[in-house]
Amino acid sequence: MLILVIIIVILALLFDFINGMNDAANSVATIVSTRVLSPRQAVLWAAFFNFAAAFLFGVHVANTIGKGIIDTKVVSAPMILATLIGAIIWSYICTHMGFPISVSHSLVGGLVGAALAKSGIKALIMSGLLKISLFIVLAPMIGLFLGYLVMILVMWICRKRSPLTVDHWFRRLQLLSAALYSIGHGTNDAQKTMGIIAMLLFSTGYLGSTFYVPLWVIISCYLAISLGTLSGGWKVIETLGMKMTKLKPVHGFSAETAAATSILFSTFLGIPVSTTHTITGAIIGVGATSRLSAIRWGLAYRIVWAWILTIPGSALISALCWYGISLLHLPG
Repeated sequence: MLILVIIIVILALLFDFINGMNDAANSVATIVSTRVLSPRQAVLWAAFFNFAAAFLFGVHVANTIGKGIIDTKVVSAPMILATLIGAIIWSYICTHMGFPISVSHSLVGGLVGAALAKSGIKALIMSGLLKISLFIVLAPMIGLFLGYLVMILVMWICRKRSPLTVDHWFRRLQLLSAALYSIGHGTNDAQKTMGIIAMLLFSTGYLGSTFYVPLWVIISCYLAISLGTLSGGWKVIETLGMKMTKLKPVHGFSAETAAATSILFSTFLGIPVSTTHTITGAIIGVGATSRLSAIRWGLAYRIVWAWILTIPGSALISALCWYGISLLHLPG
């Protein structure tokens, strides 16, 4: 049993690494497209603040993932294994194709698919799933609204300044907004993998009778997501930062500030939101302040479809993985 648990923990950290690789685009797309930092400098900046988040916030999101989606009584090591394999396969395919999907929702979909295949609908905690489903819609809308609002406010504050002065200011301010966004990304997304590992340890008896997230799990998950960010998902960075709309430093600052505000607020509430959805909505909101035609709506339409299909797609793959793994009669 112990060997199986160790293998699954390693796989969970691999998933966290892929999460960081895909979501590197979220953290650095705007600062790269505005040419404030080079791609390599940007991912180093983002990775540092991804890891710094480990020492700044609690584990509210990890608790939601670990206890608020699937009934812990039906959780087993093989089920977590099927969850992770399904989420990794879906996330890798979308990252390779350049789609900034929600890696978080692929994990939720993997949990749902494996739990349904193992124990049926009674295994699901509907209130938790409803909250997550609601924020699939709300996260990009909140990001869009805040992005539009922050950009309008910035334009009003800077209305009497020359474009050169504004550009000079926001090249420096964007370093702060990118750091704030990376902290928000780390504290929300890394906690989702923490929740999965803690769920595994609790279900196999390694946490005792009380669910909690061990310190070594917290540190290892933040380290994995930071290393993933360092590796960079360059196709996704190009999609978000260079194809969605044309950005200047003032736009990048507004989008990152809006997205970070939304993500940090959700983290305090313990809601596992999609950082991808939020930053994409913020970029669209900022771009819309110039003119709606500034947004490449055809590309946005394709991205939205990738979002919609993520939970059912990863759920289907995880369910198939569960049926295959169950044939092996693994312990747990």
